[in-house]
Amino acid sequence: MPRKTLRTPNQASSRPAQAAPRPPVLSSMKHSFAPSTAFFGVDVAKKTLVVHRHNGSATRTLGNDRSSISAWLAGLPAAAVIACESTASYHRLLLDLAHAQGFRCYLLNPMDVHHYALSLGLRSKTDHVDAQLIARYVANEHSRLHAWQPASVASQALDGLIKRRAQLVRSRTALAASFAGMPEIGSALTLALRQLDALLKVLEARIRAAVKALPEGAATAQRLASIPGVGPLTSSALTNLFTRVPFTGADSTVAFVGMDPRANDSGEKRGRRRLTKRGPSELRRLLYNAAMAAARNPLWKPYFERDRSKRLSSTAAYVALARRLLRLAFTLFRSRSMFDPDKLALKAA
Repeated sequence: MPRKTLRTPNQASSRPAQAAPRPPVLSSMKHSFAPSTAFFGVDVAKKTLVVHRHNGSATRTLGNDRSSISAWLAGLPAAAVIACESTASYHRLLLDLAHAQGFRCYLLNPMDVHHYALSLGLRSKTDHVDAQLIARYVANEHSRLHAWQPASVASQALDGLIKRRAQLVRSRTALAASFAGMPEIGSALTLALRQLDALLKVLEARIRAAVKALPEGAATAQRLASIPGVGPLTSSALTNLFTRVPFTGADSTVAFVGMDPRANDSGEKRGRRRLTKRGPSELRRLLYNAAMAAARNPLWKPYFERDRSKRLSSTAAYVALARRLLRLAFTLFRSRSMFDPDKLALKAA
């Protein structure tokens, strides 16, 4: 029998009227558990899942398919917690089925789990060890984690299109570079690149269509695209992000995307700041490209030149401008307003 999903009052009140799943991929609410809660760690592979209960019995292996996962979920305690690392897409079936059955799920950043393993001094790495590690991690660190929530069908479709376009761009760049020194196949290479360019246009058209399926997607994308430097692709990606994740402010948005600087200070030492780069890499790339375009615009150029005058490298200045674009985009999304250059307080150095 399916288990009833527990929701806080805030979550229940924010659910859209339609029957589609709630858009955010991260819950804005954290949760406390009873001491008897069963925490399960799952090491995910393409064909198999290795599962382990924290402080429980030995690990077991099951197939990464609907019937095997459903049978395993049916035997779990009602308040069980399930955690796994993010993979390309192999974790989706597990989380979708577990969430549908009412279990609280956590999708972990593999880098966090890796550093956790280093802190414990683990000397081996196997699927069984990884499952035990994940179970231990979620049991001890759940108070600082956000529960996983499924994205809407429209959001998943748009996200998939953006990722596939990014992959196609990388493939095109690699192909052009690898054949650069072979002029004897120049005509064939040109034909292949034109076909890839045609495919890019198809994907971009589908991205523009997919954003319209999001709640107020077309209007939001139009507002964000009114920012100088922000093009249709970047505005579509930002629209998908803002309508999916319930950010509390611009700071949390910057941190989620991974454009926040990591401090490296100790005593009187002030170390070099580096980006955390914890969020979606493709969105960071799009924002960086948007910043490069915006830096040539009279409205944004003073910002860029001021940062350069502080002896920042061009890359660091572009990143700073990209961060400003992201903050402004979130402000326009929250205020439901178009970009107004008169409200932009630009002060050149």
